[in-house]
Amino acid sequence: MAILAGDFRTGLTLTIDGDPWVVLDFQHVKPGKGAAILKTKMKNLKTGATQERNFNASTKFEPATIVKKVASYSYAADGTYYFMDTETYDMYELSEEQVGFTKYFLTEGMEVNLLFFEGDLLTLSVPEKVEVTIAETAPAIKGAPSNQTKDAVTDTGLKILVPQFIAEGEKVVVYTADGKYAGRA
Repeated sequence: MAILAGDFRTGLTLTIDGDPWVVLDFQHVKPGKGAAILKTKMKNLKTGATQERNFNASTKFEPATIVKKVASYSYAADGTYYFMDTETYDMYELSEEQVGFTKYFLTEGMEVNLLFFEGDLLTLSVPEKVEVTIAETAPAIKGAPSNQTKDAVTDTGLKILVPQFIAEGEKVVVYTADGKYAGRA
């Protein structure tokens, strides 16, 4: 079943030149003359490269069949991250490049989805929000406005901005897409 470029949506996976790509962002553009074009920002799931590409709205693509397996994060050592399939107990490895920014949200025993394309392990996906513990932050400034923020570092090494009232040892929720503070846990 072919997918038209005009039917793109964020998160859609498709096959271009034999590689799986995911649509990160898109915008329909209608120039004064001619057919509408689609400006997209896409990520190659095999290489991790991000590209901005333009397509005619009537261009057809094949969907990429991405298989998800639930796995439990075990540990990291020497730049390699280890995951265990929760059904078969098989172990899988991902390099630090494959894990990328997601490394800041991984905690031991956390359930993640491993993403496979044609039998090859590509990367992983984590929930939209995760709970982390604040490892370092300055004490609150008395009388500071409630909307003022301060720097903090989580137990996973992520540097974020948190409200003044957050103290060391507190659990907070952060968005995994950009690592921003979402609220108290």
